[in-house]
Amino acid sequence: MSISVLLATSVYRNAGAARISTEYQQFQGESGGVTSTNKASADGFGQAPLPSPGTSKPGAGASDGNRNGKEIYINVYLTKEQRTERVSLENYVKGVLAGEMPADFELEALKAQAIAARTYIVRRLELDDHSGMPATAAASRADVTDTIDHQMYISLDQLQVLWPKDEQKANLAKLDKAVSETRGEIITYSGEPIQAVFFSTSNGYTENSEQYFQEELPYLRSVASPWDKQISPRYEETVKLALSDFYARLGLATNKKPAIRVLDKTAGKRIADIMIDGKTYTGREVREKLGLASSQFTWKLDKDEISITTFGYGHGVGMSQWGANGMAEEGKSAEQIVTYYYTGTKVEQASKL
Repeated sequence: MSISVLLATSVYRNAGAARISTEYQQFQGESGGVTSTNKASADGFGQAPLPSPGTSKPGAGASDGNRNGKEIYINVYLTKEQRTERVSLENYVKGVLAGEMPADFELEALKAQAIAARTYIVRRLELDDHSGMPATAAASRADVTDTIDHQMYISLDQLQVLWPKDEQKANLAKLDKAVSETRGEIITYSGEPIQAVFFSTSNGYTENSEQYFQEELPYLRSVASPWDKQISPRYEETVKLALSDFYARLGLATNKKPAIRVLDKTAGKRIADIMIDGKTYTGREVREKLGLASSQFTWKLDKDEISITTFGYGHGVGMSQWGANGMAEEGKSAEQIVTYYYTGTKVEQASKL
């Protein structure tokens, strides 16, 4: 299937924008890697949803580091420095790997993340997609930013100062190994690069794409992810809100204790629909309005306060990073990890597309 056919046959229910769809922008942040004390990302982009019709077109194509026999280079806009850095494809993947996953994860988990990161940028190049770029002269010449609007990216020179000196050499060697051992590898479905979305921690299951992002994709199906509960420090979290704050965030004008009832659950055991004081919300809406870690949650009322306990960390669609690490700890390979979380996919060399 060609990319043009893939675009024509995919379901577009969302208005595309930065990160190709604004719904993928929400909670894609809190990225992991070296930038947040070795915590994996809450909602990784690592791969945008399909662009809306008319926003992208098939491009010149990408391969395993070469295009028409030449090395592929990625122009990365460094947002804070307001300049563009030009790096090879594989060095770009290394920088994303550092930004999106802790270096102390298992090697095979890091390799799985590297494959996902490479899939994103190859797909973006193939589609000649420049969505989500800032309106500046420097950014206009770039392919991608270094932020969660695309993929977190850490410049190689920055890595030297972000890690403690006694860890720098080992961490860099580990990243080098993860990237070199997966050189040119991407995740495909029906011969095309996928939208390899990922997130930090599952509640025990991943989610069907349409139950969080609306767009239904055959390789983003709910699967069990039992490893997260045992090893992720972000599996369970409790936040407390004053009822006045709770109501204000939900746009409700009342001061009484709320009547809350779950109406429906998703395939991934998260809240699909919930009624609060007679108004129906999706689990995603409540998560975003209240700033919760997950759309699976329980609650407890106590006088003028509500305590909300969440399970999992992130949108739940695609690959769980802590689940990937758990699989790697059990001896699973990077290929086994990505083909488990992305249903019906293959790991192939980009040059074969």
